[in-house]
Amino acid sequence: MNAMVAAAAAAAVVLIFASGGVECRSREGRIAESFEYSAISCRGHSASIVEFGGVGDGKTLNTAAFRRAVDELSKHASDGGAQLFVPAGKWLTGSFNLTSHFTLYLHKDAILLASQDIKSWGVVDPLPSYGHGRDTAGGRYISLIFGTNLTDVVITGENGTIDGQGGVWWQQFHKKKLKYTRPYLIEIMHSHKIQISNLTLLNSPSWNVHPVYTSDIIIQGITILAPVTSPNTDGINPDSCTSTRIEDTYIVSGDDCIAVKSGWDEYGIKYGMPTKHLIIRRLTCISPYSAAIALGSEMSGGIEDVRAEDVTAIRTESGVRIKTAVGRGGYVRDIYVKGMSLHTMKWVFWMTGNYGSHADTHYDPNALPEIKGINYRDVVAENVTMAARLEGISGDPFTGICMSNVTIGMAKKAKKYPWTCSEVEGVTSGVVPPPCSLLPNKGRDKRAMCDFPTDTLPIDDLELQKCSYVKNYL
Repeated sequence: MNAMVAAAAAAAVVLIFASGGVECRSREGRIAESFEYSAISCRGHSASIVEFGGVGDGKTLNTAAFRRAVDELSKHASDGGAQLFVPAGKWLTGSFNLTSHFTLYLHKDAILLASQDIKSWGVVDPLPSYGHGRDTAGGRYISLIFGTNLTDVVITGENGTIDGQGGVWWQQFHKKKLKYTRPYLIEIMHSHKIQISNLTLLNSPSWNVHPVYTSDIIIQGITILAPVTSPNTDGINPDSCTSTRIEDTYIVSGDDCIAVKSGWDEYGIKYGMPTKHLIIRRLTCISPYSAAIALGSEMSGGIEDVRAEDVTAIRTESGVRIKTAVGRGGYVRDIYVKGMSLHTMKWVFWMTGNYGSHADTHYDPNALPEIKGINYRDVVAENVTMAARLEGISGDPFTGICMSNVTIGMAKKAKKYPWTCSEVEGVTSGVVPPPCSLLPNKGRDKRAMCDFPTDTLPIDDLELQKCSYVKNYL
């Protein structure tokens, strides 16, 4: 082999195994598409959407191509699994389902465009823990990327984009012309071992990412963007899920950036599946009309052991909000928040037992929620209108509230009384401005008073592998 050929071969090797996507042309005229990425599982088989008739011109509808691709690649589930590559381009599509032992990978210049033809969207039943659509009494338009009863699924990329083109849905919602609840961008149900990472999600018709009745979930490196006035465009909604890790996310939303849920009124009580063992790290949120992290209001199956740290919120209505009501039942307990940096807020802390918004009129007025063991520590906020609005339920107070090492800088036009409290019990240490009398100063060490767990949850032990994709085209 002469020096020139050797150099060319070496360059090809570098291109194939370099991190990120590359293309190179061999002497035989074939183009190799290759990249590396991190995932919970690597795959034994690879294909591109173009092999199934996909056309990335932004006009051709690719729903059938995606469905064919998933169906064909599902045959490899027991033989190393398969990954589907979406190259650069604009890929217009309606809803399609995923399969087990499967990876959907988006090139950095790939954009999945959701079809705006509302009539073409399929309809599925309301969730059993809700018994009712969120927008209407009937069913739900199926989500753009959907899966149920799956194991080992990865949706990832080089920060490729999924654009829900939600404007038409928002208009129809405001006009009350929709027959069913709006679709989400990604919904995974009754599944196990899920990864959603390194993507940009734009303009969802409603919620963006909705894992429900699912366990062992990693969501990381996600950017979610929607107009701050868009209706119900929640960022990430773990719902009746166990062992979830959400980290390194940036969300601009018309609703809560992260909303933790577990079913609605009598339906959630009957279904009885809590959300528990949830980790939230390094969240940045902008949402002027909602919360950085919301617990509820649909929490009738219970929410417990939530650990949030390193949260930055800018121009967001509240930092952490607990929403519930008479008739919800269930519980929100063992909540730990550490390290919040908040800038221009209406409220830093907000808890309410008067949220209302019931699924129907059949809820049990004797089903009272339990709110207990809520811990906040190491919080700095500036330009705040009101420090806290804490409203429990008469005869059902919220208990075990702890706040320590909290400094809140009030805005020039702040409310005269920075705290309002009713039907709550707890303690504080090192909180400025001084809180209401229902939260007396009890601690000596303001930095160590409120709990934050030191143990490691199993979801933190789920390590990612280095995976690769190499594809030659004739």
